[in-house]
Amino acid sequence: MASEVLKYLCPEPGKTYLDATCGMGGHCEAILQAEPLIRKLIAMDWDQEALEIARDRLQVFKDKMSFYQANFKDMDAVLEEESETGFNGILMDLGLSSYQIDQSGRGFSFLRDEPLDMRMDMSGTVMASDMINNLPIERIEKLIRVYGEERWAGRIARAIGEQRARRPIFSSLELAEIIKKAIPRRFHPRKIHPATKTFQAIRIAINREFENLQEALDKAADCLLPGGVIIIITFHSLEDRIVKHHFKDDRRLEIITRKPIKARAEEIIANPRARSAKLRAARRSES
Repeated sequence: MASEVLKYLCPEPGKTYLDATCGMGGHCEAILQAEPLIRKLIAMDWDQEALEIARDRLQVFKDKMSFYQANFKDMDAVLEEESETGFNGILMDLGLSSYQIDQSGRGFSFLRDEPLDMRMDMSGTVMASDMINNLPIERIEKLIRVYGEERWAGRIARAIGEQRARRPIFSSLELAEIIKKAIPRRFHPRKIHPATKTFQAIRIAINREFENLQEALDKAADCLLPGGVIIIITFHSLEDRIVKHHFKDDRRLEIITRKPIKARAEEIIANPRARSAKLRAARRSES
């Protein structure tokens, strides 16, 4: 949603911006190409490997950029480290990067045989396999039901329990097959893989994504200069709900997008992962 980001961020010469979820640098590149005279663009990402790819990609803009391997909830610490009074714009794209899905080898994909890891920050100590093999089945069911909004959470959790009683589950492909078989075939979704919601739920739990989002939102308005804009792209209904209610409840923010902006049809054709993207934007009040 690069064009939508540029529309609402509206980068201007001499101003400072934060991409708090840089990924492989696609949005950073679009911002700098649209307005090469901005004063500074600060790029954060929790995933060190993705951040290094972004750093290489954005070498031509290196004089305008700073890079930090950090979670977006630590944007206040980055602001202090940069000795800035605030940002004129903050972008948070909460989706997985193409690198994480297609190339990281950490088990984010249910289409390949990869270690069941799912850590965005590789210094974390708990992997998805730890959760799947050690959590009580009741907790796994609740996790899948709440974070994944998966109606078949009970059947999936029981199938995981039966399999791990025979041997531990360490492969993303093995887990995907367990989930696929647990859901009655006539109820398999048409547009997504049957394991999509469960994998999403496990990833959210491993990386504490909702907790980190709430903490980042609590800090965001403090990190924005008056008139500054915050843009958040979500890919999950619960994430979108958290953002929606925070924008509504934070009196320092003026909502720009009364309804979430969705990806255009041509973008979805080019990138089917964009089909669930929702963009919301708000502006820090002048007072």
